[in-house]
Amino acid sequence: MDNKKKKSLIEALLFVSGEPISLKELQRITEFASGEIEYLLQELMAEYRTREGALEIVQVAEGYQMVTRPEYADWIKKFRSTPSTKLSMAALETLAVIAYRQPITKAEIEQLRGVNSDGVIKNLLERRLIKIVGKKETPGRPLLYGTTKEFLMFFGLKDLTELPTLRELSPEEL
Repeated sequence: MDNKKKKSLIEALLFVSGEPISLKELQRITEFASGEIEYLLQELMAEYRTREGALEIVQVAEGYQMVTRPEYADWIKKFRSTPSTKLSMAALETLAVIAYRQPITKAEIEQLRGVNSDGVIKNLLERRLIKIVGKKETPGRPLLYGTTKEFLMFFGLKDLTELPTLRELSPEEL
């Protein structure tokens, strides 16, 4: 199979996936070498950038995904007429605590926030932005929470290292 066909195959997989595909998964499916897949992805990404169309290929959530360009978001929202994906301030605050302190227990979250977080944690679990990652080795064995792949996708991050450091955030953002 020549490179053009290989790129087309990767493009087709990204198109139908609907979520990020890792290099490992692409390698498993295509049986191409990891380095070859990375090279083909970089070529595809450059082609999409040069074309300046409605779609692009991005690296997100430890994988690659075909997405629409952000400038078309308003029209796509109108087309889909989906309910708001906005998060409340309480949800954002709780999510930030979990993202920066994970794994963390509900009691630790509530101690940092100073308020009960039952409802917010339930909402974040339902939206799959957080998950239970284990139990703490302390009396009562409380549940530990951490962020998910959906969290990375929601915020457009490749991985947690892309979170801004607390020093990078302005006092107004804290």
